[in-house]
Amino acid sequence: MIKKRPFRFGVTAIEGASSREEWRAKARRIEDAGYATLVIPDHFTCQLSPIPALLSAADATSVLRVGSFVFDNDFRYPTVLAKDVATLDLLTGGRFELGIGAGWYREEYL
Repeated sequence: MIKKRPFRFGVTAIEGASSREEWRAKARRIEDAGYATLVIPDHFTCQLSPIPALLSAADATSVLRVGSFVFDNDFRYPTVLAKDVATLDLLTGGRFELGIGAGWYREEYL
């Protein structure tokens, strides 16, 4: 039997914030607007580092799920990433969603 799940909407945070307060306020606005998930890409551009940013966003909210969009497996050692995401899932109360994939942004490989 197929389990029915509600349709959800999420936000991809391409731009970060210039302060802790700004980032946490952004996460609360996303949650208050009714979005289910906040995800962060994993690039070496001018953006927040995903793991601490996701933890901070989850800490500032109560039901918003947080996730990676996506962790680049070329730059993350699998065992360390597994421990990091297990810890994220624990510290967010099970609100972490893992996305993992291959890198594509050419400038990061030069």
